[in-house]
Amino acid sequence: MKLLNTTPIYLALIFAALGLVVSSCQQSEKSTEKNQIGREYNLLEIKGEERAVLTAPPMVPPPITRDYATKVIIDLEVIELEMEIADGVKYVFWTFGGTVPGSFIRIREGDYVEFHLKNHPDNKLPHNIDLHAVTGQGGGAEATYVAPGYEATFNFTAINPGLFVYHCATAPVGMHIANGMYGLILVEPKEGLPKVDKEFYVMQGDFYTEGNYGESGLQAFDMNKAIKEQPDYVVFNGRVGSLTGDNTLKATAGETVRLFVGNGGPNLVSSFHVIGEVFDNVYMEGGSLKNHDVQTTLVPAGGSAITEFKVEVPGDFILVDHSIFRAFNKGALGILAVDGEENELIYSGKREPGIYQPSAEAGIIRKNAMEAATLTEDQLLALGEKLYQTNCAACHLNDGKGVAGIFPPVANSDYFTGDINKTIHPVVNGLSGEITVNGVKYNSVMPKQALTDAEAAAVLTYVYQTMNNKKTRITAEDVKKARK
Repeated sequence: MKLLNTTPIYLALIFAALGLVVSSCQQSEKSTEKNQIGREYNLLEIKGEERAVLTAPPMVPPPITRDYATKVIIDLEVIELEMEIADGVKYVFWTFGGTVPGSFIRIREGDYVEFHLKNHPDNKLPHNIDLHAVTGQGGGAEATYVAPGYEATFNFTAINPGLFVYHCATAPVGMHIANGMYGLILVEPKEGLPKVDKEFYVMQGDFYTEGNYGESGLQAFDMNKAIKEQPDYVVFNGRVGSLTGDNTLKATAGETVRLFVGNGGPNLVSSFHVIGEVFDNVYMEGGSLKNHDVQTTLVPAGGSAITEFKVEVPGDFILVDHSIFRAFNKGALGILAVDGEENELIYSGKREPGIYQPSAEAGIIRKNAMEAATLTEDQLLALGEKLYQTNCAACHLNDGKGVAGIFPPVANSDYFTGDINKTIHPVVNGLSGEITVNGVKYNSVMPKQALTDAEAAAVLTYVYQTMNNKKTRITAEDVKKARK
């Protein structure tokens, strides 16, 4: 009987055993490496799970009080809908959560996130999301490309703390962002942020419409203007007047305020400023580096900043993009209304005006104003014109036509009909809140003017007679009565 040669079998068994050892070693090394990475980014310390609280602007979810990382489930829906971008002006926005900017997301450094992006069945286009807080291809854009009626899910770990922009990255990317598809996600540092009294969410965006600023009706997106970077609207929170009137931000003197500021772009850099305040702290570009005592901070397109300050005195503090024509002519303007007790050591307010005569002409204007009751009609109108150009034209323009949606017209204006006290009052006492002029609603703030009774009478007479073709003549006595 011939014996079998078993040598090849033994060799095979030996090599298989060696292979198992090598494979086991490789798996052990990978496991060790994975554990090291896990320890570095706290991936091994996830406790429990929770659903993220999402808020619409200008509100912010409450601060995170837990001292550990958890699994956070985020549900965000894409909705295409028609809304007003200004009074009487409609636009089809593409949104995250039904608002522009999209819902504010707040998580903690080290959290493990399960993100669900849902594209509403009534939408017409596919969308996705690129979160700048995500370390991974496309910030999640590749993983979340989803057609109407479908949902996409992916996971990520919040490695870096900071305030991050998210936006749609579906082609053409610029068009999706320009239609309002952006928002902010805050990754709180493990130690949390310092406690403040009020937190608000403000995000700037530039919009490009076929019609000019204020042109009524449904406006379509204009790609040509967008490519040339010539926006018709530059606004906070998706609309002219989104932070004025009933939507004014509110605080009380003595409180600390934190603004989470973002810039969706798609094109313009924001020069963010609050008139009458200084930022005590600015987290530069939304990161961990803090600057102090800042007047205006740059917020790049696709970037952010966190500003903190204490409101020491009451008043209306105006939020603007200090590329200032954007504020007063394109809509980048909001109001932080602060109530509370006056503190004249910090700010006295206006004192009684005195007479100042730096030149012969200025002296003549002041003298004529003081003697307005004795001026002829032509002299009174000439004086009123000079005062109008000095005090009124900056907002209501030289021709009195105003700025659509922001400053109402004073020329050919139905506001200059009926009781004269209606027109005197805003000049001498100021005016805030919603008014309707020529059928258009305006909701802004007009500060009281530093004019004497005679000066106010002259400028109002000028507006009545030359801009509204009325024979009305306002007297200093009329103004005196209205001022009381």
